[in-house]
Amino acid sequence: MKSFIKNGFTMAEVLITLGILGVVIAMTLPALVQKYRIYIVETRMKKFYSIMNQAVLLAKNKHGDFEGWSYWIEEDRDEDGNFVNKSEQTNATFNIYFKEFLNIITVKEIVDGDGQKRFLYELSDGSAFAFQAHENREIIFYPSRAEKCMELTKAESFGVCAFAFQFYPIVDSEDCKYLYQKGVEPYLYTWNGDKKKLYRGSIYSCEGQLPNFCTAIIYLNGWKVPKDYPKKIRW
Repeated sequence: MKSFIKNGFTMAEVLITLGILGVVIAMTLPALVQKYRIYIVETRMKKFYSIMNQAVLLAKNKHGDFEGWSYWIEEDRDEDGNFVNKSEQTNATFNIYFKEFLNIITVKEIVDGDGQKRFLYELSDGSAFAFQAHENREIIFYPSRAEKCMELTKAESFGVCAFAFQFYPIVDSEDCKYLYQKGVEPYLYTWNGDKKKLYRGSIYSCEGQLPNFCTAIIYLNGWKVPKDYPKKIRW
């Protein structure tokens, strides 16, 4: 009679294999998660830039040239030198000029990490945006999990889970030269055109106190996060 040898794995071999797989997964998973987060930032920021500028064109067709708009809410300070919260006024002018041209899923009132009430406008792809609490020239975009990101301060969140844009086309000055007569643009207020300043050397540099220029680094790289991007994207 023929004898048959039963091939298979021993329990020890199975456990060793599973252990190796666990180590490999543990080593590769963080990199995969980071790549996914970068992909979300790149695709949703590019889409946000597109839909906001479409809305700007539609609003301009309806309301006329920017100079005639009563849209912009200027900042004020109280007697102690603190900015006055103007989120109610900002929401009101947004509703007049832009809301009908954007597919806003929900609007929420949020108190952010700096203790300021702001209105959060959520979009269908899971991203969201909000204006600064004291004026509406600056628009903050959140690619994902906006409410969690808003728990952080501006200095902690910008370039990480929040990205600064601007809409201020009515001032023809050196500081606003990248905004004048344009739509919604990456934050470039006071930028002198030196790409090194986007990274460091200015209060708004991506490594500065208020890292608003982080958005422009990605924008000028074709909406791709460059390898030398100084922040770790997370939310």
